[in-house]
Amino acid sequence: MEERDVRFVRLWFTDVLGFLKSVAITPAELEGSFAEGIGFDGSAIEGYARIQESDMVAHPDPTTFQLLPWRTQSSTARMFCDITLPDGSPSFADPRFVLKRALKKAGDMGFTFYTHPEIEFFLFRGELVPGQRPIPLDTGGYFDHTTLGDGTDFRRDAIQMLEQMGISVEFSHHEGAPGQHEIDLRYADALTMADNIMTFRVVIKELAAAQGITASFMPKPFTEWPGSGMHTHMSLFEGDNNAFYDAADEYRLSRIGKQFVAGLLHHSAEITAVTNQWVNSYKRLGGGGEAPAYVCWGRNNRSALVRIPMFRADKSSSARIEMRSIDSSSNPYLSYALMLAAGLSGIEHEMELPEEAADDVWALSERERSLMGIRQLPRNLDEAIREMENSELVAETLGEHVFDYFLRNKRAEFEEYRRQVTVHELTTLLPRV
Repeated sequence: MEERDVRFVRLWFTDVLGFLKSVAITPAELEGSFAEGIGFDGSAIEGYARIQESDMVAHPDPTTFQLLPWRTQSSTARMFCDITLPDGSPSFADPRFVLKRALKKAGDMGFTFYTHPEIEFFLFRGELVPGQRPIPLDTGGYFDHTTLGDGTDFRRDAIQMLEQMGISVEFSHHEGAPGQHEIDLRYADALTMADNIMTFRVVIKELAAAQGITASFMPKPFTEWPGSGMHTHMSLFEGDNNAFYDAADEYRLSRIGKQFVAGLLHHSAEITAVTNQWVNSYKRLGGGGEAPAYVCWGRNNRSALVRIPMFRADKSSSARIEMRSIDSSSNPYLSYALMLAAGLSGIEHEMELPEEAADDVWALSERERSLMGIRQLPRNLDEAIREMENSELVAETLGEHVFDYFLRNKRAEFEEYRRQVTVHELTTLLPRV
């Protein structure tokens, strides 16, 4: 820090919904923060504590130290924090601790959990005006190579900034909707990746603000265009060996890999309220196209909830599965903890993988899907909440505190949403009835 003339250190952590929290300290205070942490009022953080038990402590993780490249006037760094109670015991309200607990269970079974997300987002011109339709930054489409300028330059600048912070990018491209872009992060262990995703969101929003535009990770800003997901590729490793790989299998997928997929499918409805946590998330899942709405798996089938990507037969490290429902506005710590727990449940209970869905599931009739045993994902946040509140797996993985708070918060969100009179109702009903 002395060599780099760091003047401030921002200590980061998230609330239960995945919104970033930050406190800035000077370098002189850093040694004390390592030894004793930084105290704060937990009752002021969404989902953390009640008034009568509000004292909490943030302990910076020195392995997450990085300079913030957009802070050019004075060098500023950041570190993620683990949250404890004053007696030093972990806070069960800390989403990072929820993921650490799930990773420990995987470690006790001999596994390391790796993830690789494809993060989609929108860029809009100028500042957003509440209630007004945003204007996309460009008119491009999927994989377009054009002289669009603004969007292409933005992705280049964002990737350079991410790389400066030690976050490796695999590739980037324009997505299907105007103003929609995707940047894929290179695989890492799930805790590092969750930290990287939180950093990614800050980088994208800071860079957009600096250029006079707005970035949003809202799942579905437009009715007529695709929404933004965060398709996540996952694999389990036993030491240096990919536990999902089997050279003799027709899918090159091991028995452990198949059981993991079976667990994801079995528990998918229960975890959807977390992987798709907003009322708007279900506009994306109900929109057709490549956003999954049904519980099934496939290989080249992008209408499936879980996809088995093709890879070179001699490259065992690339064996992986892809979860396609999760959106880019979810809390990555909680989402990855639940996705891992669901997969591990499949391994523990030796669940059998159902038949592959080879057809476009959206194009099938309801009767055809029923005959194939293909269930529907929750169609709205209310249905997702009802699935979650009866789930032992979700309650055990999140812990009682996060589980109860999350359900209360989401019930309130849906009830507020349910009472709203929408533009659609005013347009279709007001002139006619």
